[in-house]
Order: sequence, then C-alpha cells, then structure tokens
Amino acid sequence: MTVGDVRVDPERHEVTVAGEQVVLTRKEFQVLSLLVRADGAVCTRAQIVAEVWGRGWAGANRTLDVHVATLRTKLGRPELVRTVRGVGYRFAATED
Repeated sequence: MTVGDVRVDPERHEVTVAGEQVVLTRKEFQVLSLLVRADGAVCTRAQIVAEVWGRGWAGANRTLDVHVATLRTKLGRPELVRTVRGVGYRFAATED
C-alpha cells in the first residue's frame, strides 16, 4: 500500500517514509495499516480498537491514544495521522 511517499508492506511488516525505513511495533503497524487501507476515510475509535485489540478489552481506548502519538513521532510527520474529534482518526498523506 502506497500513499504519497509512505509505503506500508503488510507481507514484510515494513513501513517506509520518503524511502527511509520506520520501525514499528506490531500494534503500531496494525493501527497504521488499518488507517492506510481506509484510503482517507475516518476510522472510528471503536473500529480501530475492535480490529487491533479486540472488542472485549476496556483499556484499549487510552492505549490507542498512546499508539497514535507514538506513530506520529516515529513517522516524523504528525500530520499524517489526523484526529477527527469525537470520532476517530484518518490517514492523510496530503494537506486538505
């Protein structure tokens, strides 16, 4: 999956930004993959938590916030993972 200069390779579990490899944990990779696959659409918090942590884990909401913050830092471009207040997150490789 490639969006702009961000490439996510699910089979190799690799992410590159502008040709530079970014090392992510398994959960970070799952969150990013889900957002990229959504192709600019908003992924709700509930949807992300259900797909990455499973529906039954109550602590996942705060964990999601931490994972998103870490993703933004590791990608080196915090604007790539946009917060949609009160709804969830979306991946945006271009300025809107």
